[in-house]
Amino acid sequence: MKWQDVRNQYADRWVLVEALKANSIDNKRVIQDMSVISNHTNSTSAWKEYKSLHLSNPSRELYIFYTSNEEIEVIEQRFMGVRRRSLQ
Repeated sequence: MKWQDVRNQYADRWVLVEALKANSIDNKRVIQDMSVISNHTNSTSAWKEYKSLHLSNPSRELYIFYTSNEEIEVIEQRFMGVRRRSLQ
């Protein structure tokens, strides 16, 4: 689905989506095609489902958006944290 189709079908809802076709341009993720996994009345329930799905399969490209937004923007950030070394 395109974002405009999602907005039309799920007006004023929080949607958990999976990017089916996406690419990166200038540190932004551009999603051309997405699949709606679920829709919610509040962000808390959407995040709860997101965490569960992400934990079981972290390779899926999942996002939560609010359909009142005319456009969606996903800014990519490089991981800058500290990695711990295992002492085995």
